[in-house]
Amino acid sequence: MKPKISLITLAVRDFPRMLTFYRDGLGFPTHNFQEGEDFCMFALEGSWLALFPREASAEDAGVSPEGSGFSGVVLSHNAPSRTEVDSVFAHALSVGAQEIKPPHEVFWGGYSGYFADPEGNLWEVAHNPFTDLS
Repeated sequence: MKPKISLITLAVRDFPRMLTFYRDGLGFPTHNFQEGEDFCMFALEGSWLALFPREASAEDAGVSPEGSGFSGVVLSHNAPSRTEVDSVFAHALSVGAQEIKPPHEVFWGGYSGYFADPEGNLWEVAHNPFTDLS
């Protein structure tokens, strides 16, 4: 297997709300999306993010759509500076994200904070002064 994640799909409960958050709020560019569809892909740098209805995703995988609490998955956005972390974090909050943990200096020498999208998917926004992941 090639060591690469090509596509991350968020199984969402409220597709229109999540589309608005990612497309209109965060400004993620859609790819071949037509209004009225219930699947959307966003072209990112080096990977793709998709939204698909939670019930349909669970059915496709053959698992229950029920779940609560921490999913064990965190999406991360790495920024080139602490100032950019603060800017990205503030923008996400301004378009509907919920603050989980504000940006701050962290034990490993970096700077990061956490927000949740409108359905509770966790995002870390971080600056790593040791490795440029931006």
